[in-house]
Amino acid sequence: MDEDIRQRIDRIEQKLDATFQSAEKTRKYFLAVLIVSAIAFILPLVGLIFAVPSFLSTYAQYGDLMQGL
Repeated sequence: MDEDIRQRIDRIEQKLDATFQSAEKTRKYFLAVLIVSAIAFILPLVGLIFAVPSFLSTYAQYGDLMQGL
């Protein structure tokens, strides 16, 4: 009887360890996805900070040329 209970406890511990490892892999995967998503969102914003003034100055110069005609 005791041996049967001990085997069941061992199997439950193995399943618990496997579940923990799976949860840790999933947590690391979600962290990686979060970091990549943040980078994919922030880098274009930083690019726009530099691109918008450049576009505005180009359009302003174009507008000045059109007024001169």
